[in-house]
Order: sequence, then C-alpha cells, then structure tokens
Amino acid sequence: MNILILGGGGREHALAWAIRQNPKCDRLIVAPGNAGIANVAECADLNILSRAEVLEFAQENAVDFVVIGPEAPLAAGVSDALRDAGFLVFGPSQAAAQLEASKAFTKEICDACGAPTAAWARFTDAASARDYVTAQGAPIVVKADGLAAGKGVTVAETVDQAHQAIDAIFDGEFGEMSVVIEEFMAGEEASFFILCDGTDCLPIGTAQDHKRVGDGDTGPNTGGMGAYSPAPILTEALQQQVMAQIVRPTVAEMAARGMPFQGVLYAGLMIRDGRARLVEYNVRFGDPECQVLMMRLGAQVLDLLLACAEGRLAETAVNWADDHALTVVMAANGYPGQYEKGCIIKGLDNLCESSFQMTFHAGTASQDGAIIATGGRVLACTGRGATLAEAHQRAYAQVDAIDWPGGFCRRDIGWRAL
Repeated sequence: MNILILGGGGREHALAWAIRQNPKCDRLIVAPGNAGIANVAECADLNILSRAEVLEFAQENAVDFVVIGPEAPLAAGVSDALRDAGFLVFGPSQAAAQLEASKAFTKEICDACGAPTAAWARFTDAASARDYVTAQGAPIVVKADGLAAGKGVTVAETVDQAHQAIDAIFDGEFGEMSVVIEEFMAGEEASFFILCDGTDCLPIGTAQDHKRVGDGDTGPNTGGMGAYSPAPILTEALQQQVMAQIVRPTVAEMAARGMPFQGVLYAGLMIRDGRARLVEYNVRFGDPECQVLMMRLGAQVLDLLLACAEGRLAETAVNWADDHALTVVMAANGYPGQYEKGCIIKGLDNLCESSFQMTFHAGTASQDGAIIATGGRVLACTGRGATLAEAHQRAYAQVDAIDWPGGFCRRDIGWRAL
C-alpha cells in the first residue's frame, strides 16, 4: 500500500515508525514530516490544512490510505474532502471532530447521553464569565472553547487567576472563541484510547501524561512533558465502566445525530474513589501518549487503523504484550513560554535505536548536515521494557546520551507508578 500520514510532530514520527514495520506498507509519505521522520519515510512539503492541496497530492501519488495525525486538518474538513473523492481515511469527519474542536459541543453530547463529567457553563463575553466565577468560587477550570494546541486550559486555584484566564481568552490569545467554565474535579487523571468505526469500539491502550512543565507537577501546563503506558489506575473494571458509561453512549449519540465517529477517541478521565468522569475528548492520538502506545503495539498498528477505516472493528483484536513504555519529552529552554529556535542537537547519531528504545522527533529540521531544534517540544526519548522501571531506565539513557545545552526535560516521568 501507498500510505500518507499528515503531520510533522512526535506523534507522526511514532505512527510512521510503527506503520513502516508492517509488510503491507510499500511506500510511506509523511507531510510535512521532520528530520527524524525522514529516516523512516519520504517527507513532502504540503499544506495539510488545504483540502485541495492534500487531495491533489494524494491523487498524484496514488495514495491508498491516509492517516491524519493532528486535530487541525480534521477540524478543517480534510478527511471529508478525501473521503468524498474515494480515499480510505483514518480520522473523523469535520462534524465529528467537534468533540475536540468545541468543548461546549462535547459537554452537550455528554449531557444528552448521560456520560458523567464536570458541571459546566459556556460564555461569549468576559463580564458574564467573570461574574459566574465570582459566584462559584475557586478552584475552578477555565477552558478556551476551541483548538488551542493543548494550552487553552487553566486550572485556577483562585478567583483572580480564573479572571485572568478569562481575560486572556477574550483578548484573543487563542483566536476568537468563547469560554467554557467547569467544576474542578479532584482525583487522578489518566488517558484511555479507543478506536471507533462509527458503530463498534476497540480499546487499544491506557496512558498517563505529565502536563506540568516542572518536576513534581509544578509550573504551567504544557502540551505534555512525558507519558507512560499502561496506566495502573485504569484497571480492567474501570475500563469497562468507562466503555459502558462514557464511550459507547458518546458513540451512539454521535451516530444518532448523523455524525458517526470514525477514528481514535482519546478520553481524558478524572478518577476518584474508583469511578471515572470525562475531562475531555481528543479526536487524535495524544502527543506524547502516541509514542508509548506505538512502542507497545508495533507493526499491528497499521492493521488496526485499516480495520477502523474499513468498518471492521467487530472482527478485530489487539495483540497485547505484557510490557511497559515510557517517554520523556526534551523541550527547548523557555518552553512553554518564549523559547529559542535553531540551536544544534548533538549525539543523536550515537543512539542505539530498536523496538525497545527510540527517540522520536517532534520539532526538528536538518540544516547543513546538523539536526536543529525548531519547536518547543523537540524530542521524545522512549523506552520499552518488561517493567516500567526498565522502560524508565531505557528512556533516560537516551536523554543522557543527547548533547543539547539548549534543551531540558523533567527527571520524574512515571513517578506516580514508580
């Protein structure tokens, strides 16, 4: 098969690495890709938000299957354009992608199908939102009602902090959008990944992400500083509860509304006293959660994505290994604030890469024979092992072998489980 992956981050490098291992993959193209992806696939300079450009490229290159990595092309309707032209696509329609693109839409779906989640309210002006927060008190959660690259959420510990978050959103920090304000949910957060083909659902793994920038879960939220899989707190019984009370009702409600969900549903959950409530949905693999999932699933990923796109999940199973994976994000100094681009990363050529340890590239480019940092989150050093401690050791061994004074990482990824 000729396969096209849209995206250029750590998630797409991990997807390409896993898909490349499957003998069904004859030609693999990633657009736009990055310096690490170029080692396992062809990279194409393509505007992945342009329906016309992606469609033309897929036609010219006789693409058989398109895997859409990030949320932005989904929200832009690229999957719809490809499907309308007869292409096999992994990723939800523009309408179904509202589960991530609009926090209010997701809350309405949860209310309609009875899925347990936080109490909420939506506001289109700052004054009303501030009044609501003042009346409710803190802690409270403020969310930009739209795509904000994982950074549009503030868990406000004081009313003043919530007011500041509201003002930042309405002042246009994330573009023009409204605000959803939610009840603060205490507990332990975890992620659950489920493939959905519009009718059937197939769980494919659990993970825990580390959102705060600093050790000990301190500092501002980021797009994710590391992750590990599986998440011990998501027991088999709890997974069954989530499927029965949250995921399957959501999928049924979406189908009833004429927007069946096909793709991966990433359920962010808050767990307390043995029960789970939905924090939010994403409609794509998480980054860096994708890295640990791909390390554990390997070549079968392509078969699973194809079964999802072709509506065959009812006859499909996941071959689980009794293993663990852990990934450590190396980010540019200053992230998630202002950070420097263009500094050289050394030591990558000396890394021993295998099915047990990989360094996935997120924000890199090749320049004059050197690898340079081009983003905030730049590398994801990932290890796999029979125990989480072994995966942890392999991941940090890669971190320590990389010579990059312009970067930093957390040293405590996996601390809850370890």
